[in-house]
Amino acid sequence: MNPVKWALGAAMMVAAAGLAAVPAMAQEQIVVKFSHVVTDAAPKGKAALRFKELAEKYTQGRVKVEIYPNSTLYKDAEELEALQLGAVQMLAPSTAKFAPLGVKEFEVLDLPFLFTSQEKYDTVINGALGHELFAKLEPKGIKGLAYWDNGFYVISANRPLIHPSDLRGLKMRISGSKVDDETLRSMGALPQIMAFSELYQGLASGVVDGAQNTASNYTTQKLNDVQKYMTTIYHVHLQYAVIVNKKFWDGLPENIRTQLEQAMKEATDYNSSIAQKENADALAAIRATGRTEVHDPSEAEKAEWIAATTPIYDSAAKRVGKAMIDEALAAVGRPRN
Repeated sequence: MNPVKWALGAAMMVAAAGLAAVPAMAQEQIVVKFSHVVTDAAPKGKAALRFKELAEKYTQGRVKVEIYPNSTLYKDAEELEALQLGAVQMLAPSTAKFAPLGVKEFEVLDLPFLFTSQEKYDTVINGALGHELFAKLEPKGIKGLAYWDNGFYVISANRPLIHPSDLRGLKMRISGSKVDDETLRSMGALPQIMAFSELYQGLASGVVDGAQNTASNYTTQKLNDVQKYMTTIYHVHLQYAVIVNKKFWDGLPENIRTQLEQAMKEATDYNSSIAQKENADALAAIRATGRTEVHDPSEAEKAEWIAATTPIYDSAAKRVGKAMIDEALAAVGRPRN
């Protein structure tokens, strides 16, 4: 038997017993295992630690939050199954990870150049569309608690990426979004799904040629050490969904849930307050090393990238739904072409 499947199965039986006992153990300590795939130094990692601090403070120790960063507990491909089985209670995956669960609508957030500013992103994610997407997770046994911000993608490779055609033939790592896949293929790239924890080695060994991620994720994982060129294309926003096993959450005493909701709200506010600065500082640090040449596209070059990716909206409509795309475009104040 696959050892991961065996471990998840065993954890599920233990967790099931624990979930059933939550109301009966109202006075006993409740353990929340929170797994994620970045380091403690990344914006998500810092927000997770802030949530732990606040959750334990507000519940006066009734809740203990165990943080498992940097894929130490589960990798990208394993963590959602682990959450559904109850082997872990809380995750913060990128929203691109939900399509394999059958919730393809989340990939509307991966449309290239949908968000032209942080303010546009905030309007959408904190509005009706963000709530609507979370509601689609509940039939899967998942409760959405908050969206955590990590800014906009830069793109990198070991050759300059000035024009969309410069991607032709490059093996580019993606997290799994089909919209990301279509976007890169439209420019001649060869998208490769790879776990975030394996990305540094993948780039160093040449298994993949390039990547797209936020500047803070480059520096905390040292990805820029193995990439010679970077372009601040800012074509896609990276956001995480903080999610919890719904059965576990619903089984908590009401006062505990209220206290955890307050802790999550404050941790989310903290995340929002640091994400943009962390990325700006990371990009400045990358420039300062002199090892990676950072290119800021001109307006004409940016227009090339936008024009090259605009047809993706029509192909994506077949996957995420035309109504969902129209709703997103309306929320950011853009007419549908």
